[in-house]
Amino acid sequence: MSHRLPERDRPWMMRTYAGHSTAQKSNELYRSNLSKGQTGLSVAFDLPTQTGYDPDHELARGEVGKVGVPVAHRGDMETLMSGIPLDKMNTSMTINATAAWLLGLYIVAAEEQGVDQSLLQGTTQNDIIKEFLARGTYAFPPGPSMRLIADMVAYTVTEVPKWNPINICSYHLQEAGATPVQEIAYAMSNAIAVLDAVRERVDEELMPKVFGRISFFVNAGVRFVEEHAKLRAMSVLWEELGRERYGVTDEKQLRFRYGVQVNSLGLTETQPENNVQRIVLEALAVTMGRDARARAVQLPAWNEALGLPRPWDQQWALRIQQVLAFETDLLEYPDIFEGSKVMEGLVAELLEGARAEMAVVSEHGGAVSAVDYMKSALVDSHRERIRRIEAGDQIVVGINKYTETEKSPLIDEEGGILVVDPTVEAQQREAVAAWRSQRDQAAVDAALEELTRVAGTDENIMPATIAAARAGATTGEWSAALREAFGEYRGPTGVGEAAAGTDDPDIEELREEVDRVSEALGRRLKILVGKPGLDGHSNGSEQIAVRARDAGMDVVYEGIRLTPAQIASSALQEGVHVIGLSILSGSHRELIPDVITALREAGVDAPVVVGGIIPEQDEQPLKDAGVSAVYTPKDFDIRKIMRDIVALVAETNGVEATASA
Repeated sequence: MSHRLPERDRPWMMRTYAGHSTAQKSNELYRSNLSKGQTGLSVAFDLPTQTGYDPDHELARGEVGKVGVPVAHRGDMETLMSGIPLDKMNTSMTINATAAWLLGLYIVAAEEQGVDQSLLQGTTQNDIIKEFLARGTYAFPPGPSMRLIADMVAYTVTEVPKWNPINICSYHLQEAGATPVQEIAYAMSNAIAVLDAVRERVDEELMPKVFGRISFFVNAGVRFVEEHAKLRAMSVLWEELGRERYGVTDEKQLRFRYGVQVNSLGLTETQPENNVQRIVLEALAVTMGRDARARAVQLPAWNEALGLPRPWDQQWALRIQQVLAFETDLLEYPDIFEGSKVMEGLVAELLEGARAEMAVVSEHGGAVSAVDYMKSALVDSHRERIRRIEAGDQIVVGINKYTETEKSPLIDEEGGILVVDPTVEAQQREAVAAWRSQRDQAAVDAALEELTRVAGTDENIMPATIAAARAGATTGEWSAALREAFGEYRGPTGVGEAAAGTDDPDIEELREEVDRVSEALGRRLKILVGKPGLDGHSNGSEQIAVRARDAGMDVVYEGIRLTPAQIASSALQEGVHVIGLSILSGSHRELIPDVITALREAGVDAPVVVGGIIPEQDEQPLKDAGVSAVYTPKDFDIRKIMRDIVALVAETNGVEATASA
C-alpha cells in the first residue's frame, strides 16, 4: 500500500456548540458561524428546555437562555431554524430527557419549510443513562426514559432514516472523572442497554439498520496518544458487539461512527490562554489516525472555564479545525498508526480493562440496573484525579506548576466572556404566556390528552409527540404530561457509596480539627451541600461532599435541582452549621441571593459558601448579598477549601481557630 492516499480525504464535519438568550439571537449566531465555514449545526439548549420546563416555571428562575437557547414551542424552533435549509443542514441537538419532544419540534419546523421528515439529517444526543451518571438533565425514571429512547430509535429508523436517534455519550463520563477504561466500558454497556430495549420494539430484521444508525459522542483529553488508542479500542468492541450480539454483517453498518468535543474538564480558569494548545492537542487525538477519525468535531472555546464564549471565541475554535484540515497534511495519508507497536499495545491494554469492567456492569444486571455502581465508581475516579493534582503527581500547567503569569490581554472589562442580558428571562416568560394565549387551546388539550393516553400503553410515543408539537403545546406541557404518566425521579449521588478516603496524609489532621470544633459546638459539625436551580453538573459538589464526609463532618447532600425554599427547609430541619452551594450554569446572580433570603426567612443564620463557574466581577456582589466565601475552578485544592470551611464554622460560633496549648 502506498504511503500516500490517491487523493486527499474530505474533512470531518465542523461544528460549534452554540446557542444562548433567544431563538432569534441564536439563529443570527448560527447563520454567522455557517458563513465562516462551519459545516454542521450543534444546538445548545438552555437548562429549562433540557429538563422539560417552560421559562415561567419556578425551577427555570435564573436559567433561561444561560447555557443555551430556550425552545418552548414550535414557534421557537421555527425561529431558531429560520433561513437554514433543513433538507440540506446536518443538525446535532444536545438534548436528552426531552429529545423526543425537540425532534418533534424539528420535524414540525421542517414541515413549515416544506421539507419532509425523511430528508432530515442530524443527531439527537438522547442518552439518558449518561444523564443519571454525569450530567443530571434527566426528567423521568430509568424505565420510562429507556422506553422514550427506544420509541425514538424505532420511529426514526423507518420514518427519518438519515437521522441518528442517539449519541451514546461517553463525553460526560470523562468529565465526571472516568478513566479511559471506564469511558469505554460504560459507553458500550450503555449501548447494549439501548439496543436491547429497541430490540423489543422493532422487528428483528430491522436490527442491523438500527445498529447502523447508532452513533457515539466521545471525549478526547490531553493525553492524546492514549485517547486515540481509546477510540480504536471502541471501534473494535463496537464491531464485535454488532457481529456477535446483533447479527450485523454489513461492513458499513458495523462502522464505529462518532462525533467529538474535546475535553472541557481539563480547561483552566487560571492562565486560560493555555487552553488553546490543550484544545489543539486534543483535536489531534481524533483526527490523526485515519482508521479511527471522527466524523464530526466541535471544539470548546479557550474561555469556556470562565463562562459563555463570545462569537469571536467560537470563531477561533472553528479556525483551529480549519487550519488542521486545510493547512496541515493530516488528510493526505493512510492510517499513520498502522503497524505501531505502541498503539497496538495501548489498544490491547484498554480492551482488556474495558472487557473486564463491562463484565462487572453485566453482573449488576446491565447498564440500567448498574447506574448506582457506575456513579459511585466515577465519583471515586474523579476523587483520585483531584488527589493527584493536589499532590502534584498530575501536573496541570498554571494550576499546580508554572503558576507565575502575566496579566492576560484577552480578558476585557466583561471578564472575557459573553454576558447574557438579564432582561431575557422576563421577555421569554412574557413570550410563552403570549404563545399560550394565541393558540387553539382545545387542540392543545386534545393532543396532550392523547399523549397521556399513549404514555400508558405500549404504543410508540413519537406520533403523539409530533401531533402535540404541531398543535402548539409547550415543552413544559409535554414534560408535565409524561411526568404525570411516568412519575418523578431523583438520580443517585454516588456520595454514600464512594469509598472512604484513606490515602490523603492531610486528612487525619483535618479530622482532628473537625473533632475539636465539633466538641466545642456540642455536636458533630454538619454541612449542607446544595445545588439550586437546574444545573446538573454535580462533579464538584459530590467531591466536596465526599471530602467533608472523609474529614469527619456530617454531610447533607440531596443531589441536584433544588429550589431555594427546599434548601432552606433542609438547612433548618438538619440544623447545619454551614451551607455550601454549587452553580456552574451562570444562574448564581439570581439564585444565590434567593437562597440566602430563603435561609434568613426560615431563621437559618449559618454561613454560606459558594462554588462554581463565577466570573471575578460577580464575586463581590455575592459577598454583598451575604456569601462568606467564593470558590471557582482556580481553587483546585479541596483540602484548603475544607480547612477554610472548618475555620469559618469555628469563627462564626466563637470557637478558637486552632487547639489551645
